Amino acid sequence: MTRPLVVIGAGGFGRETLDVVAAVNAAASTPVYDLLGVIDAGPSELNLRRLADLGVPYLGSETEWLERGESAEYAIGIGAPAVRVRLATLFDDHGLSPATLVHPAVVVGSKSLLDPGVIVCAGVQISTNVQLQRHVHLNPNVTIGHDSILEPFVSVNPGAIVSGEVTVGSGTVIGSGAVILQGLSIGSESVIGAAACVVGDVPPQVTVKGVPAR
Repeated sequence: MTRPLVVIGAGGFGRETLDVVAAVNAAASTPVYDLLGVIDAGPSELNLRRLADLGVPYLGSETEWLERGESAEYAIGIGAPAVRVRLATLFDDHGLSPATLVHPAVVVGSKSLLDPGVIVCAGVQISTNVQLQRHVHLNPNVTIGHDSILEPFVSVNPGAIVSGEVTVGSGTVIGSGAVILQGLSIGSESVIGAAACVVGDVPPQVTVKGVPAR
């Protein structure tokens, strides 16, 4: 039996999430999800046209959709961690549950745990004994090393590498192509710049960039 699903966010990652949903359905013997459409409080005209080109309905804002009293799992296709926190709280408070979406072209190692709300795009490599906590986003072609922990609402942008035994604090954003070396701790709500090489621990709420990252 298919499960009704709404995707929140009409922007780039929202539409990448739609691709993950389509791939999950295509890989299954019967579709897993009945995609109801996309929720967005302020979509641009361009993104509305892009949704229309995909044949995906626009369902209005989160307030409008929730007021209709419909029931579905939800996936937050928005990159900004703080926005995801707000929306997850709102939808959870309405008794709705987040879906865990993993593209079929993903490798997941043994003993790895993916919590509700996690979204993993194509080409990602997840090693053994990894923990991806609630609402973590892994963009295409990310690598997560063994025994690493990504706390809730972390975003890892395309091509980034998190080496083994790394802990990434909640709400952190790791930029495209960044590398975090083994055994490090990244504080919550930090930003790792694109193409940075992190060679030491990073405190909370700090932005680092460069090679080595400073």
